[in-house]
Parts: sequence; C-alpha cells; structure tokens
Amino acid sequence: MPDTTTTTAVDLTEPSVARGGSRRLTGHLTRPAGAGPWPGVVVVHEALGVNDVMHRQTERLARAGYLVVMPDLFSDGGAVRCLVPTFRAALSGHGRAFRDIEAARARLAQDPDCTGRIGIIGFCMGGSFALLAVHDGEFDAASVNYGRLPKEIDGALDGSCPVVASYGARDRTLRGAAPKLEASLDRLGIVHDVKEYPEAGHSFLNDAEIGPRALRPLMRVVGIRPHPESASDAWQRIDAFFATHLKAEGRKG
Repeated sequence: MPDTTTTTAVDLTEPSVARGGSRRLTGHLTRPAGAGPWPGVVVVHEALGVNDVMHRQTERLARAGYLVVMPDLFSDGGAVRCLVPTFRAALSGHGRAFRDIEAARARLAQDPDCTGRIGIIGFCMGGSFALLAVHDGEFDAASVNYGRLPKEIDGALDGSCPVVASYGARDRTLRGAAPKLEASLDRLGIVHDVKEYPEAGHSFLNDAEIGPRALRPLMRVVGIRPHPESASDAWQRIDAFFATHLKAEGRKG
C-alpha cells in the first residue's frame, strides 16, 4: 500500500443543514496517494469522538485505496452536549446524526475523485450507526465493529447492503450480539461476514488505549482494550469484503 495520504478539514455544514442535520458539521477528508478515482468510505467515530486512533483508522483505509470522510458528530455542541442524543439516535435509527452521516456520504458522492461506490465503517457507537444506515440503498457495503443491535433487528436491516461485522466474546456489553446479527442477516438473505473473536473485548480494533488515563485500568477490567491479533484478522476480512463490494464493480452510475 502507498504510505502517503493527505488529510484536510472539510466543512459539511451545507449538506447537513439541507438534510435537517446539524447546524454546524465539520469533518476530515483523507485522500490516498496517487491519482483517483477511488471508492469512498464514511468513517463513523466511537463514543469518545474524533481522536488520534480514529484518524489512524481513516489513514489506514486511505492507504488501502479509499477516499475517506470522517464527520465529527459532536461538532455542533461538543462531546458533552452531543453524546447522549447521539447515542439515542444510534439506538433508535433516527435523529440528527444520521442526517450528518448522509451529508458525509453526499460529500464523497459529489467528489470527482470518487467512483460513486461508497461504504461505511463504524466503531463502538459508530458501529451502531453503520448498522442502521445501510437499509436505504445509499451505501454499497458496511463494516460494523462492536455496534449495538436494534431491538427490531429484522425490520431495521431489511434491504441492507452487504455487511461485515466483528465482535469480541469478552465484550460484556454485547454478549450474544454476533450470533443474533448473523441469524438476522441469514433470515433476510443479506450477504455478510460476521465473526466473534474469543480473546477480544470491546474496542479491540483500536491500536492504542483511549479515554481518560485514570479510567484505563477499569476499562481493561471490563474488556475495553486493543487486541492486536484479533484486529489483524478483522482488518483482513474488512479489506477483502470492501475490495469485493466497493472496488470490484468499478465506477457506479
């Protein structure tokens, strides 16, 4: 993979307001090295917001050949004010954050360096958004990483694009989520790759510990920590899945 990527701040306010989303929405656009066009990917950050770990995830995707936008879902009010309503939206399938994600997707779709084939990937809270943003046909593939499942799962996922999902068996907050998700996707006939990693917990795809330093020992106890071996396998699956559904078909439309 080429090593050089370019990340710039982008203002997503106009497409967000047009869709009834945030009154102010910023984000980050990361371009691969070389000449496009490339498929696009929307990255939806975890509950702690945009941080160095999330930036490295976007850079990794860009090095793999994707034009990447990561919207900051906490732009309009900060993490403290936005976290609770954003979490509610993630669990309900409705709300401003989904319109912000749509704005990020539109930014990619309008970029001349995008093929028009666009995926979505989410981590933690972002995994819930990635799972629920896929039923309207706007995305071509989704990567769901330790995202909570909706209560009415079959109804929420009916008509979904292909889904690759990764969970940790030691994640106490999401016990049984992986088999439940796989069963629903089986019933609905949706192309999928769901895997639960026996030694991994929550946030195992992160390449470093996150959160306030004083809370990290507690987070380790409840299973919130990186697990490089599981992460390596999960990324191989994600890379292969996105290559099949985003790259193989060429330019869309």
